[in-house]
Parts: sequence; structure tokens; C-alpha cells
Amino acid sequence: MKRVVVVGAGFGGLQAATDLERAFRDDRDVEILVVSDQNFLLFTPLLPQIASSYTDPRHIVQAVREIRGKRNFRFRREAVRSVDVTNRRLVFDSGVVGYDALILTPGSRTEFFNTPGAREYSWDYKSLQQAVELRERIIDMCEHADHTEDAEQRRTMLAFVVVGGGYTGIELVTEMRDFLFRYAVRKYRGIDSSEIRLVVLEASQDILGGIGPKLAAHARKRLDVKGIEVRTSAKVTKVFDGGVEINGNETIVASTVIWTAGVRAIELIESLPGPHDRIGRAIVNANLHLEGHPEIFVAGDSAAAVNAKEAPRVAPVAISQGRTAARNVAHLWRGEPLETYEYASNGMLVSLGMNFAVVKIAGIEVSGYFAWLFWNAVHLYKLVGLKKQLQVAGDWFLGLIFPRDAAIVRAPRRCKLCEAEENSSGSQARAASASGPNKQ
Repeated sequence: MKRVVVVGAGFGGLQAATDLERAFRDDRDVEILVVSDQNFLLFTPLLPQIASSYTDPRHIVQAVREIRGKRNFRFRREAVRSVDVTNRRLVFDSGVVGYDALILTPGSRTEFFNTPGAREYSWDYKSLQQAVELRERIIDMCEHADHTEDAEQRRTMLAFVVVGGGYTGIELVTEMRDFLFRYAVRKYRGIDSSEIRLVVLEASQDILGGIGPKLAAHARKRLDVKGIEVRTSAKVTKVFDGGVEINGNETIVASTVIWTAGVRAIELIESLPGPHDRIGRAIVNANLHLEGHPEIFVAGDSAAAVNAKEAPRVAPVAISQGRTAARNVAHLWRGEPLETYEYASNGMLVSLGMNFAVVKIAGIEVSGYFAWLFWNAVHLYKLVGLKKQLQVAGDWFLGLIFPRDAAIVRAPRRCKLCEAEENSSGSQARAASASGPNKQ
């Protein structure tokens, strides 16, 4: 029996698994195995809405086994530690699994560009857990600022810096602005809107690279109207506890620094033989083959196809490459000519908070309210399954009627103010115990 293994349960991996299952549905001599360290698909386009409490975190994830349904492939939740390309094996903590063909789509990790302090003092924003933690951080700062008498301390608590002016950074900062100005200012009586500061730092000369100068200008104007500071040609040279350094000669004080500036291939991909690009992606040929290993295909954020190195690292590209890789496995085993991956842009859609978006589709550029409605419709349609579509639509509808949820359900991370309060409470409790009546 032949075994094809797909590593990664993101957009590319699950598309590959679905197409493989379709190709080998009637072939009992082929086993399809999907491996991932998470048992769900995260709908990353809606991740910024988690930080603003606009969408419930559970509503943008779908369990892999639910997506699989009755399809004939197996799923295994476990992290792959390495790929033994010589013996055609995947190495896990629990053992090894052999393969006859391998499709690698494990996604990517955050790139900090060796910036001093970035990893230690900034908030990463790539996973669902990180999004929930950031949400609670924002609410936690509002809680502290609400009863802080010192105005300068309040302004520091309510200053948020987003590093990276790409799609994620811009969508995130506008969602944060909606939460802070539409909810926090109204509900927290000790907070004034003039004390909130939102800053975007972009190292290049423009934000939203790739969307075009016209729409980028519309976006910049909208951010200005919302009171969001956008600094271009502003390279972060240091992150410290309480702020950032820009271009080596300027400092911005802020309680929270969020890093969305870049991505890099994960260590598993960087350890593969053959050439890699500057961000660690495996350079593959037009068929998505790894050099010297025709049985290995790489897709999504992990791949730099020689004929499409500049393809953006977005879900539509991962889906298209996953489909091509799956079909080429079938072609390879059947002795047929392989397909060539061809990048074709499906357009760009960027939400700029409630009631405004910029959209570029088929050469048509639109901005404003109707672009925002289109953005919502597209993302709602692309959610996997009717259940998730209804849940997210329900979140959006209720968000128009009722206040957003600001409950902190877990102890906030990395909050010195919380730690100081706990230490103070503990000291007072010990002092009270020590001064109690002596037993006779």
C-alpha cells in the first residue's frame, strides 16, 4: 500500500487532502494521512476581530474531523520534528511514519528580524491563542487605566503600537480602534478618548504593499480620520518593556507593542535539503517539487516556487498550491505529465474597521461602505460549513445591537500591575495574620 502524508491542516493542507481523496477515492491501495499539531483549521482572515471582541474565537475555527466528514483520509494530531528524506520518514516524539509521497504545508512563524527585545517584549499575533491573549491585554489595560489617577500613566496604559503596516497590522489596529472608541470610552468612566493612542509603524515607504497607490492612499486617509497615527519609513530598531525605538533615534512609550511585521518559514522547512529564500522558504520548481526529491512537494507559506516567488502569503495562494501539489502526486504515481503552478491574483480585500474597506478585484478598485459589505460577504462565504457561517453572521449582527464582550476570563499575562496588586494583597494578608490575637 502506498501512503501520501500531508503535513499541515491549514488552507493548503486541507485542500491537498480533499483533492487527494477525490483522486484516490476508489483506490484501496492508497492511504492518505494528514498530520498537524492542531486539530482545527483557523480562519485567519477574521483573526483581527478576535482582539476587538467582535467575533467569538470558537466561531473562526473548525475541527479537522468535522471538515473531513465522510472523506477517506486519516488525521493525526502531532508535531513533526523532522523529515528523514533519505529513508522517506517523518519523525515524531512518539515514533516515525513512512511515506511514499509527502506534501508539506505547515504554515509559517513570525519573523522578528533579530530586532533586540522584539521576541521578549512584543505581543505576537499569529495564532488563535495569541489573539485571545491580546484581547485580554487590551481589556486589562482599560481596567487599570479606569482607576489610575495619574494622567501620564493612563496615557501610557492606553498607548498601543502595531509594528507592521501590512494587511494584518492595518486590519488589527482598526479593529482595536473600534473596540476602544465604540466600547471602552463609553463603558469605562475613567477613560477619555483623548488619552488613547494608536500607532502603526511601517519600515517601508507605504502601507498595504501590493494593493496599489490609489487604495493605499484611501486607506491612509481613513486611518487619519480615525485618529490612528501611521508612520512610514519607521524601522523598529529596539523593543523594550514599555515602548519601542524607531530608526535608532526616537522612542515611543506604550504599554503594548504588537508585532505583525513579517513571517518566516518554520524550522521544519528550513531544515530541508536544497536552496531556501531569504525568509527560509524551500525553493521549489514550477511543479512544487523539492529539488532532488520528486516525491516531496511544498506549498503555501513554506514554498517559494521559482515561477512565482513574489506570490503573497495568503489563503488563496495556499489553496491553489495545495490543489496543484495533490494533483501532481496523482499524476506522478500514474506516470502522467505534472501540472505547473501558475500564480494568478484573486484581488485584495482589506477591512478598515466598521463600515469601511478597500477592495481590488479584477482591476476594479472600490473603497467605502459598499466595499466593506463586499468584504463581509466574501469572508462569510469562504468560512467552512454552514454552522460557522451562521455563528459569525450572528456575532456580526449582535455586535450591531449589543455592547461587545469585555470579560477577562483568565489571569492576564505579562501584566506587572496585576502582579504588583497580587503581591500587595498577599503582603497585607500576611500582615493581618501576623497581627491577629495570640492564642491563650
